[in-house]
Amino acid sequence: MVLRFLIRLFANNEQLVQKLSESYPMRRAAQIVVRLMFSGKNYIEENRLHEKLTPEQFRRLMKDVSSNFQRQIKEAHENFQRKMRR
Repeated sequence: MVLRFLIRLFANNEQLVQKLSESYPMRRAAQIVVRLMFSGKNYIEENRLHEKLTPEQFRRLMKDVSSNFQRQIKEAHENFQRKMRR
């Protein structure tokens, strides 16, 4: 209950949302998400997977995409930490 209140409070604070959106980690996360979306879409279209995939194969593909996304976020976090140490 308290967590919902805090999230709602922060989400409705326009200045805080603006500051967060301008921060490097948020911009980088958005770039990673967009890149993954477009590269995944292109990969599926190029290989005509949308015509051939079974539900099980699709789940496995999504699991691979998810692990790749998590790895890229970890790399971005490490890069950010390295930059902050300098």
